[in-house]
Amino acid sequence: MTIYLPIAEMSVNILVILGMGAAVGFLSGMFGVGGGFLITPLLIFYNVPPAIAVATGACLVVASSVSGAISHFRRGTLDLKLGTLLLVSGLAGSTAGIGVFALLRSLGLLDLFISLAYVLLLGTVGSLMLIESLRAIRRVAKNKAASLNKPGQHNWVHRLPFKVRFKKSKIYLSVLPIVTIGFLLGVLTSVMGIGGGFIMVPAMIYFLRVPTGVVIGTSLFQIVFVTAYTTMIQATLNHTVDIILALQLMIAGVIGAQYGVRVGQRLRAEQLRALLALLVLAVGLRLAIDLVLTPKDIYSIVTGGHA
Repeated sequence: MTIYLPIAEMSVNILVILGMGAAVGFLSGMFGVGGGFLITPLLIFYNVPPAIAVATGACLVVASSVSGAISHFRRGTLDLKLGTLLLVSGLAGSTAGIGVFALLRSLGLLDLFISLAYVLLLGTVGSLMLIESLRAIRRVAKNKAASLNKPGQHNWVHRLPFKVRFKKSKIYLSVLPIVTIGFLLGVLTSVMGIGGGFIMVPAMIYFLRVPTGVVIGTSLFQIVFVTAYTTMIQATLNHTVDIILALQLMIAGVIGAQYGVRVGQRLRAEQLRALLALLVLAVGLRLAIDLVLTPKDIYSIVTGGHA
């Protein structure tokens, strides 16, 4: 059963697309991430042009993050002041990233850049996550308490100027690292189609010392608006959002996320982090292999302006 994608200019099996959306939604619900770092490589593996995969995959990130953000807001585990700073800087970074996206596409370097960036990002983040989760598993096996950083502890970040007090998070922190993190993740959202939650959450916990209880909700708040903004701009300026593909992914993703949440609640936190790390590394490895293997068709002619 096939369906034609007007923007991607290709026919796809609707069951495969629905399966991708459901799988990523399931994993998003289980691990608590937006899923952009998974759906974009999967679409590329299915021969969807990278430019289309990045912009359209962002729609799934929005759909899988909205319900989580609303839930955290109702429970009072969302720091609106901190989230607003991340949001404003994220929008600025997203705008800059869209310009980079358009430039790389015009130079014919976008596909290669996206693949290389994903290999480096997923390889680095996946390795760090796996090391940390394995250490946590060993601590649990030896019945040792985890040496987590407490909100009251300080490092060089807390000595920076322009400090602001965030009552909900119970921290007194410079706006400089917050704005920097928000900006960089905004750029990544535009260029690579990722929500950035799997980077923002550990950065806020271990780097900024934000209490874990408000990190996820605050992260999802920023992800929803920055990714939605990026999707609209990509659709209007670069014409890289395929609405037919996006709708299929979002419908399947929302359904899959409901089941993922149930499974995730049955596993311990360190087990979830280890599984997510292995998944991230597997996707990065697959992209790396595709970069070095000789393609079946060395020469190809592509029409319609999509490289």
